[in-house]
Amino acid sequence: MNNLYIRGHKTTVFSPQIGNNRSPRYEAVFCSKNPGLKPVWASFAGKRVLITGGMGFIGSNLAHALVRLKAKVLIIDSMFPLYGGNVFNIKGIEGKCKIVIKDIGEQAFINSLVKNQDFIFSLAGQVSHVDSLEKPFQDLKSNCLAQLSLLEACKKYNPKTKIVFAGTRGQYGKYTYLPVDENHPTKPIDINGINKMAAESYYLLYYRNYGLRTVSLRLTNTYGPRQQMRNTNQGFLNFFIRSAIDDKDIKIFGRGTQIRDFNYIDDVINAFLISAANKNSDGQIFNLGSNMPVSVIDVAKLIIELCGSGRIKHVSFSEKYRMTEVGNYVSNNMKIKKILGWKPEVSLKEGLGKTIDYYKKYKKHYW
Repeated sequence: MNNLYIRGHKTTVFSPQIGNNRSPRYEAVFCSKNPGLKPVWASFAGKRVLITGGMGFIGSNLAHALVRLKAKVLIIDSMFPLYGGNVFNIKGIEGKCKIVIKDIGEQAFINSLVKNQDFIFSLAGQVSHVDSLEKPFQDLKSNCLAQLSLLEACKKYNPKTKIVFAGTRGQYGKYTYLPVDENHPTKPIDINGINKMAAESYYLLYYRNYGLRTVSLRLTNTYGPRQQMRNTNQGFLNFFIRSAIDDKDIKIFGRGTQIRDFNYIDDVINAFLISAANKNSDGQIFNLGSNMPVSVIDVAKLIIELCGSGRIKHVSFSEKYRMTEVGNYVSNNMKIKKILGWKPEVSLKEGLGKTIDYYKKYKKHYW
């Protein structure tokens, strides 16, 4: 355990219990263990749902959940190499949904596809902070121009649809206080954070000016099956897991005492579904997060224990990663809990166990 002072109060930083328990067998995406949410899941049965970026990490997991809920799913993905789209991600549901490989930034194309959609999940876009600095115009195109194309299409051809946008903790930049709530100043430190903040502003503007039913979820560190595993550009936790499975060094910048909070993918999918189904989310911004801060080095130790392999190696920050390092970060998720009733259900140890099992089984499709 470590102590951290958050807004003047000493808070204990969570150190996950590391034991000899065998990691649990990976299971398919679930909706929720909360029986009170059954009406939410029932609201998707037979409904038309569009997922942009549906071959990627979050989009594909969302597609699996919606197929399970008997929705009529349409996936759009550009399959741009940097974005993490993977055909294997939709293994098992490829015959149960429609798939279109196309860039949503093409206006005439997206105009035709938004028609008659009951729900739209806007997940297409570049998510890497490092890549955004190296390819700023590509980030602008995917995270701003493409989002405007989608909003314009909905305004003209489907103004009654519900749209859930994937924002990011990167919009906040370095913290002024912890835990970070939705009123925290937004001062992003990279191109991706700036463009995501601009895109979110478009969604809120179209809600205010045109009555489009939009909501933005500001995601923190999301992890789990179906994530891009080739490099660390879309999150360090995935590469920690890859390194441990391969019995290689887990490289940690500095001492690794910086803290983060993490959400397992199933909990994030629940948040997207609840936000889409609940009218009280219209025009809102919500933080996700676990409210359970843990240091980077403690996460690495837990991964090594669950994998039974790997080792920690401390390295100096490279320049490109130093430019995108925000230091400590912990989300305050009380707003979404109060308004929509969402809260994370999967512990860090359970989620990591499921994730490790998945990649050990399907390694050849991700390495």
